[in-house]
Amino acid sequence: MCRNNYIMEYSEKQMAIINTAERLFALTGFDGTSVRDIAKEANVNIAMISYYFGSKEKLMEAVFEQRTAAMRLKVENLMQNREMTNLQKVNILIDDYVEKFISQQEFHKIMMREQLIEKNTPIAGFIHEVKKRNLHSIKQLIQDGQKSGEFKKNIDTVLMMITMVGTVSQMISSQNFYKEINNMQEMTEIEFRKHLRKKLSTHLKQLFKISLTYEA
Repeated sequence: MCRNNYIMEYSEKQMAIINTAERLFALTGFDGTSVRDIAKEANVNIAMISYYFGSKEKLMEAVFEQRTAAMRLKVENLMQNREMTNLQKVNILIDDYVEKFISQQEFHKIMMREQLIEKNTPIAGFIHEVKKRNLHSIKQLIQDGQKSGEFKKNIDTVLMMITMVGTVSQMISSQNFYKEINNMQEMTEIEFRKHLRKKLSTHLKQLFKISLTYEA
């Protein structure tokens, strides 16, 4: 796992299991997916999953760490950068979040699905920790901007985070509708994802600039 800025390196076989688990968790949910299902789909022995990960919960934890560790390290490095303005850092975070949501849609299906299940489970704990880390980074960045006079006072950081994540999540979940009403059905998947990245990033950057800065 990733601890103290160390990103765990998995073998090819372990990554195959993690990717398979992610796909099945997104399709049928954590409770609806068995270790046997994952082993069959990944073409490995059940004992191998137990050997590598210990349990289905630990396998889910590996999925979360694999999908969030690199992003967490990138954000920490960004926060230490003294050459950029805070608004530039916000814009980079927006680009990164948009890219992450679009390129990791199965993982975010897991996030959305599990949050709708109101149970005190290890999965809920993983999600809670991810959200807390993300919120902490956004709070620190906004506070730095306020101290420098770049950002307004009295900014609701939680609402800003919800705005960013909610906007991208809603676009991803309704992308087929978006394609239809904009006559984009003939677009290739690569072309459409490129369009989404640009559209979402531009919209959120404009929205955050208005909300955060003194510029009209």
